[in-house]
Amino acid sequence: MKNILTLSEADLISIFSIVGSAIFFILQWSITSSEKVKVYFYGSQPTDAGKIDYILFIKYTGFIMLGVFPTILFSIVFPQYSFNDYGLNFTSGTNLISFYWIFLLGSLILIMNWFAVRREKTFSMYPQIRVKEWDTKLIIKYSVAWCAYLFGYELLFRGFLFFPLVNSIGVWPAISVNIALYSVSHIPKGLDETIGALLLGMVLCIATLQTGAIWVAFFVHVLLALSNSLFALRFHPEMRIVKVRNAK
Repeated sequence: MKNILTLSEADLISIFSIVGSAIFFILQWSITSSEKVKVYFYGSQPTDAGKIDYILFIKYTGFIMLGVFPTILFSIVFPQYSFNDYGLNFTSGTNLISFYWIFLLGSLILIMNWFAVRREKTFSMYPQIRVKEWDTKLIIKYSVAWCAYLFGYELLFRGFLFFPLVNSIGVWPAISVNIALYSVSHIPKGLDETIGALLLGMVLCIATLQTGAIWVAFFVHVLLALSNSLFALRFHPEMRIVKVRNAK
């Protein structure tokens, strides 16, 4: 009788993709949501500097935990695979398709967010750095941190959690696993974003599969996050953009 517990290479890849991605996300979430970490940055009294450093810490920790560490793990465990196998490539034949995806999805997102951010619920969450005065330096810091975080995020979800599964279990099972975990990862942000992640996750998986790379998902996600935050900053009744922030 065949041993049903025998693991093939495809099984190992699937296990590392699913379980490994879940573990790294859980570790990242545990660190960045820790009350001890928040107290470390805020101290006894929240200050603007503490609020800024706390959010920047969250973003760059996400970049490391979701992007750098999985890259190291997969490189060690599966040295036969290159970065191209995880969607870190530029294929000249799909550049135009990538542009169309980014332009169409990006335009839709910008139009939707321009109107959607003018809600009290959005103002209560975005921008994530809760300071009243923003200057150019802070906007750049915040934007770069978001880009770093989302690069690690998309490398995990549309890279390590997608391409290996497509090859080992098939396209639609891989998409199903991907959007399920992607949606669950949005639960801390509320029901609206969790449900929205189901549809967005599906679209990003299809775009990633069609282009063979994570770049559409990355740039679209960046446009989504930054437009959401910066439009909210523009209309937020308690925040304003200044030339130079007052030190607090």
